[in-house]
Amino acid sequence: MRSKSRPLFARVYPMMARSMEAGGMGDRRSTLLAGLRGRVLEVGAGDGANFAHYPATVERVLAIEPEPHLRVLANASVARAPVSVEIRAGTAELLPATDASVDAVVFAMVLCSVPDQQTALAEAVRVLRPGGEIRFLEHVRADTPGLARVQAVLDATVWPHLVGGCHTGRDTLGALERAELRVERLERFLFPEAHTPVSFYVLGSAVRGGAA
Repeated sequence: MRSKSRPLFARVYPMMARSMEAGGMGDRRSTLLAGLRGRVLEVGAGDGANFAHYPATVERVLAIEPEPHLRVLANASVARAPVSVEIRAGTAELLPATDASVDAVVFAMVLCSVPDQQTALAEAVRVLRPGGEIRFLEHVRADTPGLARVQAVLDATVWPHLVGGCHTGRDTLGALERAELRVERLERFLFPEAHTPVSFYVLGSAVRGGAA
């Protein structure tokens, strides 16, 4: 399935993204993408919020987005990108790219919403060239048992239906390890800077090779 229509979420998400950018998420996106080179595949590009933050050292970005309305908005965002961006329909579980064809794969607030993290990460590994890296910016499981329980309730009930399949409490770092990826850089932060069920984020990079 190359397209996945979520019309309500697709219209609400850009407003959420603009609010997050104004609150400082744009700086996090710049940190996420800093130093990238060569060919990049971005999974779940949304409305193209990352595009303006790619460094000029990137040769080309292939941006994958399953939601039709968000692809339209992403196309409009291409003009703000300092690099060449091509947008295609597709899903994380079946990337439209050949084996070992990109230098980096980018996930930004996507691994929380994919149906199967391990399948998505296996696809990312498949398309990476030897020595390539995965960059990730994701919200994850809370660091307190109480908030983690709240996340579990939200994820089992209303949250995924309201926010495009998003899950607040996934163990994304564990998923990276299970995919035999070694996290080389990791930053944990709260956004917003308060202990809420949706505030726990990680930002970093990983390469093939398993746990350190």
